[in-house]
Amino acid sequence: MRRAWVVAIAAVGTVFSFLALLVVGVYVAAGNIAGGTGGGAVGLAKGAVPAAYRDLVQKWGNLCSAINPALLAAQLYQESGFNPRAQSPASAQGIAQFIPGTWATHGIDGDGDGKRDVWDPDDAIPSAAAYDCKLARYVKNVPGDPTRNMLAAYNAGPDAVIRYQGVPPYEETRNYVRRITALAKSFAAPVGRVAPAKQAAGAIAYAQSKLGTPYLWGGNGTPEQGGRFDCSGLTKAAYASVGITLPRVANDQYNAGPHPKRNELLPGDLVFFSDDPTDPRAIRHVGIYVGGGYMINAPRPGAVIRFDPIDTPDYFGATRVTAEGAKALPTSA
Repeated sequence: MRRAWVVAIAAVGTVFSFLALLVVGVYVAAGNIAGGTGGGAVGLAKGAVPAAYRDLVQKWGNLCSAINPALLAAQLYQESGFNPRAQSPASAQGIAQFIPGTWATHGIDGDGDGKRDVWDPDDAIPSAAAYDCKLARYVKNVPGDPTRNMLAAYNAGPDAVIRYQGVPPYEETRNYVRRITALAKSFAAPVGRVAPAKQAAGAIAYAQSKLGTPYLWGGNGTPEQGGRFDCSGLTKAAYASVGITLPRVANDQYNAGPHPKRNELLPGDLVFFSDDPTDPRAIRHVGIYVGGGYMINAPRPGAVIRFDPIDTPDYFGATRVTAEGAKALPTSA
């Protein structure tokens, strides 16, 4: 798939010569950079939200101080994976997963066409934001963080939040609040340098140990598969080796942490590739960045795990994996 394999072989010595220094740098920087959830001037990370919904999320995510665009995006991703035709076994419908009774009461005509259509993101996304803000107003006198209280009200009902004077002691509700607030960091545009991942060096070491292993579509590296991987199977296994569980497919791995810019990449970052630069759900390939413009990846059938350059026309973006971000991803992702 990538013609630069021959060049990469010639560059391997160079890569290894600075890789150790870069990996050490990850630990040094991690030690030197230090680690309100609601409103404020929060933008969306480039490519984090499908372009079809980005403007809607950015606009309606600023409806009230308890939410922001990244938080609204995290809710939509958690609820449906940005799928406007999603329907759950509990009859929750659309991109925001409203149940019919809630939609009948709280759905709004977001695009002003005279209809309230739960299947239309132009109505459902504004309705989700408006419902969040209504819940926030209902629990505004409860002590604690208003955004966390709003999320708890969304999951457990506002009366439970008022009764317990904060996030109720329900495992499901507390997990919901934790997941959404953690996921929001993946959808927010970084306002400063993104902290390095302490686990990056271990993930690189694992991937490096697999160099030369033949590619296998759907491969997870199991003995039954001869220890072979596909692209996301390799990245999943690499981070599993340092105690972080990633989703199985590349486009869900993209949401496992914040998104550094190309000139801010560090070894261990996941780098992603897509034929559609406007839609993170269309991502089709992932590798592990090692520095110097190169990644370790399992490229395609008939190839082996190897070094390849990342600066190709289909480069989409990158994710700095965090344990918190990975743990927050929907179990169905």
